[in-house]
Amino acid sequence: MERDTPGPRITAKSDPDRISVELSSRRTGMSFQRTRMSADRTLMSVIRTSLSLIGFGFTIYQVFQKAHDAGVLKAGKAPLHFGIALVVLGIAMLVVGIGYHVAFMYGLRKEREQLKADGLVHAESHFPVSLTLLAALLLLAIGFFAIASMLFGIGPFE
Repeated sequence: MERDTPGPRITAKSDPDRISVELSSRRTGMSFQRTRMSADRTLMSVIRTSLSLIGFGFTIYQVFQKAHDAGVLKAGKAPLHFGIALVVLGIAMLVVGIGYHVAFMYGLRKEREQLKADGLVHAESHFPVSLTLLAALLLLAIGFFAIASMLFGIGPFE
């Protein structure tokens, strides 16, 4: 691992002030990782809620559509509108959650790079791509497919 601090390696026998500065720098670096994981957990909460809304909306639409096709129910647009409203709400919530997550992570990366440039943190570890963000984007695509299926009768869910 490449170190950004000049001079000899810091050990328990080093000057107490250098030890204190080194430990503080490492704690700050770890706090960035904890903050990143916290942002991922927040996005996971958004994903869970969006998934529920999209799933319930699509299911309500399908149940009432099948009941109508079987002649059990007369033609009515309320189930279609309610199902679409839930799916649209799930998609909108996911779009806002993804936007917030991306903006927050961009700010966090900029702050970390500034601290690294100032020599206050080592920034030895990397910020990999968020798997939670990838899952959110996949769910967003599924939500759009669900809406296309409900409104136009096209897509993989028809």
